[in-house]
Amino acid sequence: MPPRFEKVLVLGSGALKIGEAGEFDYSGSQAVKALKDLGIRTILVNPNIATIQTSDYLADEVYLLPVSPYFVEQVIQKEKPNGIFLGFGGQTALNCGLALDQAGVFERYDVQVLGTSIQAIRETEDRDLFVRKLTEIGIRVPRSIATTALEDAIRAAHTIGYPVMLRSGYALGGLGSGLCTNDEELQQRVSRSLAHSPQVLVEEYLTGWKEIEYEVVRDRFDNCVTVCNMENFDPMGIHTGESIVVAPSQTLSNDEYHQLRSISIKVVRHLGIVGECNIQFALHPSSDDYRVIEVNARLSRSSALASKATGYPLASVAAKLGLGSSLVEMRNSVTASTSACFEPALDYVVVKAPRWDLQKFRLVSKRLGSGMKSVGEVMAIGRSFEEAFQRPCVCWILEFRASWEMRGSFNFEISNPSYAIHRMSESLPYQKLSNTVIQSSGSMSSPISTYGFYRESNTS
Repeated sequence: MPPRFEKVLVLGSGALKIGEAGEFDYSGSQAVKALKDLGIRTILVNPNIATIQTSDYLADEVYLLPVSPYFVEQVIQKEKPNGIFLGFGGQTALNCGLALDQAGVFERYDVQVLGTSIQAIRETEDRDLFVRKLTEIGIRVPRSIATTALEDAIRAAHTIGYPVMLRSGYALGGLGSGLCTNDEELQQRVSRSLAHSPQVLVEEYLTGWKEIEYEVVRDRFDNCVTVCNMENFDPMGIHTGESIVVAPSQTLSNDEYHQLRSISIKVVRHLGIVGECNIQFALHPSSDDYRVIEVNARLSRSSALASKATGYPLASVAAKLGLGSSLVEMRNSVTASTSACFEPALDYVVVKAPRWDLQKFRLVSKRLGSGMKSVGEVMAIGRSFEEAFQRPCVCWILEFRASWEMRGSFNFEISNPSYAIHRMSESLPYQKLSNTVIQSSGSMSSPISTYGFYRESNTS
């Protein structure tokens, strides 16, 4: 039997911001509900009153305080919880947990970190440790060098060779990351990144590679399942939050799917993840060569999408696994009779499309990249990719109805969606796509697309 926890502290994600918003309210609310169902007294720290999880009918005690080490320690000192969950509050909660562990708070107050251990979290967040850990089991990762100073970053870029991708450690939403083609661009990005992150990773730029994601669940008994796999419409270099995402993947062969699935399970077991995590791959478009880009040892935007797309309650399951339950003994909440140790099979297609509100930000670039700018998303379900893809397009059209420029021609454009979407593509952020696109018939065509989504390359 798993140990009994009388009182558990859950860290929320804090204030709403780009890259950390409603999806963490969704996962946190599911976790609090799961704890409540088990009769565990739940303490929540989240300063954002405009969330479901801060409602008075969920957590037993809610502290509307910043998710920072100082305030969380005060709550721990007062409430004296047995355990704490760090995986339901996004990057903010993870960073707070790492700082509390570094300061010895958990040991001082005898608080157990539930789910994925602090060491595993540190190995996924620290880019240097992450590369070393995966290299131990022969997993391919991009050639990279972790640095903490501008001079070291420039030397690393010369060693790897331009172009390079810059990534910030312990950061959210691709903050500070981006493509660098020369020393001047690298210097600008590194200076900005080091202002809010203690570490930057300089790595090879995988131009044109596919970006694939897997949502993986593991319990403390090493039972492991992949709940959902997703494919980005855009190639590597475009943040997942900025890209159209399709579940299940549409262009992977059966061998490629199972190859990446096996690697996902191998990585998650080696890292010692307990609960749910997201693993991101870069896959070469014309071979079976791959790279593991990162592992998020927490619930993420993709986790919320996968949970809604498959009907598998990832956050609820992750909370119970963190308390020591087994996937085999846990019941499937949908059927209430079968085990939770299964992999959903979809006979439909789910498309997630981002939503931007760039007019609120003056002088912001409309070019998509590795930094997230979108403030929301639309999820659509259809029997085919074409059907599911056109539904968020209709939402975009309806949103543009309010704009003065398109108001006069709205009725014409609703009856001519190809023209309307072409008009929208002139205002939407730019992104690099391949030189062929999918038409409504599903066939491949010239760059002059029915949807008008082909745009001039900005990274070549």
